[in-house]
Amino acid sequence: MAPVKVSKICCIGAGYVGGPTCAVIALKCPHIKVTIVDLNQARVDAWNSPDFALPIYEPGLEDVVRQARGRNLFFSTNVDDAIEEADLIFVSVNTPTKKSGVGAGFAADLNYVELATRRIAAVATSSKIVVEKSTVPCRTAESMRTILEANSKPNCRFDILSNPEFLAEGTAITDLFGPDRVLIGSLQTPEGLDACQSLKDIYGNWVPEERILTVGLWSSELSKLAANAMLAQRISSVNALSAICEATGANIDEVAHAIGYDSRIGPKFLKASVGFGGSCFQKDILNLVYLSESLHLPEVAAYWRQVVDMNEYQKRRFSKRVVDTLFNTITGKRIAVLGFAFKADTGDTRESAAITLIKDFQSEKALVNVYDPQVEHEQIWADLQEASPLVPLDSIKKQVTLCKSALEACKNAEAVVIATEWKEFKEIDWEAVYAGMNKPAFVFDGRLLVDAEKLTKIGFKVTTIGRPSSVA
Repeated sequence: MAPVKVSKICCIGAGYVGGPTCAVIALKCPHIKVTIVDLNQARVDAWNSPDFALPIYEPGLEDVVRQARGRNLFFSTNVDDAIEEADLIFVSVNTPTKKSGVGAGFAADLNYVELATRRIAAVATSSKIVVEKSTVPCRTAESMRTILEANSKPNCRFDILSNPEFLAEGTAITDLFGPDRVLIGSLQTPEGLDACQSLKDIYGNWVPEERILTVGLWSSELSKLAANAMLAQRISSVNALSAICEATGANIDEVAHAIGYDSRIGPKFLKASVGFGGSCFQKDILNLVYLSESLHLPEVAAYWRQVVDMNEYQKRRFSKRVVDTLFNTITGKRIAVLGFAFKADTGDTRESAAITLIKDFQSEKALVNVYDPQVEHEQIWADLQEASPLVPLDSIKKQVTLCKSALEACKNAEAVVIATEWKEFKEIDWEAVYAGMNKPAFVFDGRLLVDAEKLTKIGFKVTTIGRPSSVA
């Protein structure tokens, strides 16, 4: 049996992974019809919007969609037709951390993966290659295969592949155009290897062969969790060192720069901050913790759990430092929080440090002004409501004000907290900010973004992550 030559692809899930990934596949493979399907009508309408008001902000994504949409890239809510006509199906649905039941707070909720898999089995009348693109625990592919085989029609064969994404939000399109590696996991059977070759041929249209790695199914699934755990571990390690720097008088920037020169360590992911966020790091580590406990490896579970604990500690430590510096009380004081996305160049707010900081400031009875250049106001209100489910939204709105510019957010504030490293915060008119603030005016830099010396000369009292006390 030879590898299938794929001419039609269906992607189930038009979110942060499926949308950009399959848009780039369509751009790079004009001979393949790519249909991205989602049951969320509003999301599909946004992908199809005439003015390209896409549901995801990602630099370069609009240009990709403009070139391919309507040519060989289509967005639809007609899931069944897309499944039926496809040779290869990406399953790219959400796998959030479970909120209740067995493994609540740690395990991945695979409900959407199972629903998608059952839909494929119910609809398909011909053989398909099914690719798990969602981040899933080890051996999820086995469950998918069991469901597909138990519900398949006569002469329908399903080959399962694992093809995890390694995208960084903010640089996803660049990452897709020139990936460090593309990982494809398959069963090491003749049929599994043929299916693997079919997917490899698709990526081969633009990715050099040496960057396409083929491994066993279970290794591929674990590699995704392991990669995110290792990256998050570096952030927590440098954040732990930042606490020591603040207590000893060392400078975390200088320490990170020095250790980054060691070729065994390298300079990436050594920037101290108020903590990591995003949809993957915490979720995947907690998934790894749950997996380790399920395998009766409590010491391994405790090791990885500490990475998340350190991240939470860093956020708490930062908000406490704000209170301590503002004369041990922020009750009734106005705090400007600049940035709400979990990092710059994305509109994603999942697990954003800003949410924790604002919640802490609310509990201290502060008044909070928030500004972010990309995040929709509805999203901010939804996140703050979810963070404080027992507090009515009207009460939250009495304490929190959403602003249209950084300058507006800082007006009449006692302190500015930089929570996201947006480039524009580096370039705002800090002298105008200072003129509009109550004095003494404080800046708390949670992202090592601004020039503390320059701000001090203007008159600010500057407190920076990983440096001792305020710059005098």
